Amino acid sequence: MDLQIAGRTALVTGGTRGIGRAIAELFAREGASVAICARDAQAVTETVADLAKVAPRASGRALDVADGDAVRSWVAATAEEFGGLDMIVANVSALAIGAGEAAWRAGFATDILGSVTLVDAAMPWLERSAAGSITLISSVSGREVDFAAGPYGAFKAALIHYAQGLAYQLAPRGLRANSVSPGNTYFPGGVWARIERDDPALFASALALNPTGRMATPEEVARAVVFLASPAASFITGTNLVVDGALTRGVQF
Repeated sequence: MDLQIAGRTALVTGGTRGIGRAIAELFAREGASVAICARDAQAVTETVADLAKVAPRASGRALDVADGDAVRSWVAATAEEFGGLDMIVANVSALAIGAGEAAWRAGFATDILGSVTLVDAAMPWLERSAAGSITLISSVSGREVDFAAGPYGAFKAALIHYAQGLAYQLAPRGLRANSVSPGNTYFPGGVWARIERDDPALFASALALNPTGRMATPEEVARAVVFLASPAASFITGTNLVVDGALTRGVQF
């Protein structure tokens, strides 16, 4: 299938590792110019160098998405450099699992305001695109109560609502918005790799919940994200695509 991505531009937050890195790499392999951000400057530099081997253009900036001014500056500079924006993916999460006020504030600043700021900053350029799309990375924890209940689950649920609201509001303007809810996703250096090392009992119990007997790979999630973001999904908007290997049992109407 031709995703009709070649020659377009994509912007991905948190693009140096895990799901975000896999999304950026797939956009690049499909022929899009790709811009990423992350907090680790060295990781950004190294990732951009790798993306530049396959993408028409690749760029990146070290920033914290909770810093609204930094996000707005980056989006504007990227749009100027690339001559516009077509597809944006809000991928960063604070992974705020806990009950304290600090966790709630971190989750809100990163997961919610980071996504809202990105969308608002990109909107002038998305409106000029013939294939403007917004994709927010949520989680199965936003659909059901699990061990991440609290700020993480609440804000991931809010992202699904936000994406569907955007879809309704932006459809008359030719823009699409969707969310993707991954299940447990394993990659070296990721949260589940750390849990496997530090809390093998929790890791084993989480693994046992999935009837496939394994967790997702970042590449499997990225394929869903890039398809939804692409013009190939031109009549899909306002959906929440669950990528969890049948982990969750709730029926999504």
